[in-house]
Amino acid sequence: MEEQFILRVPPSVAERIDRILSENGSSSVDKSLNLTFSEDGRSGTFVIGDDHFPTFLLDLPGIVESYKTYDDSVLIKTADIGQMIMVKEEGDSVPDEVEYRHGLTPPMRDARRRRFRREPDLNPELVRRAEKDLQNIMSAAEHDDDGEENARNASKKTQPKPPEKPDVPEAGTAGVEPDRSDSDESDDSI
Repeated sequence: MEEQFILRVPPSVAERIDRILSENGSSSVDKSLNLTFSEDGRSGTFVIGDDHFPTFLLDLPGIVESYKTYDDSVLIKTADIGQMIMVKEEGDSVPDEVEYRHGLTPPMRDARRRRFRREPDLNPELVRRAEKDLQNIMSAAEHDDDGEENARNASKKTQPKPPEKPDVPEAGTAGVEPDRSDSDESDDSI
């Protein structure tokens, strides 16, 4: 699989990138594109020409699959994308979390809150006590199983079997073969 990412840029930067990609490299004023990250790996700088833009690496709320095609009919999966590089204008606000709240499309707006459950806040002391109680119950059950099994075997009574019915033919049918239907003949082949 290939390595891919989503690059989300402001409209003004998108126009400049489109101009660089569509024109010859020699005629473009903005010849250089550069993306560098700081030590934390989550923030950095996007440079286009002489302009610097703050950049942030954010986790998407879900996995996005990307595909490519060679013949416009068969799609081949190329990557699972779980992160997005967001380029901001110089004065824009800095994201305070590493997880992006929204997806890439309008139906995924505020997806973190609307589509995924929150993890419950558990008191660590309560969890420890519950684990200890469960271990005590399990160990007590193991000791009881040995004693109960012996007691069950000793208290089991053999139940008498019901008397078997003797094979006595019905009255008036002694020595006569029963009539066979057409469906009985077809069963002989089985």
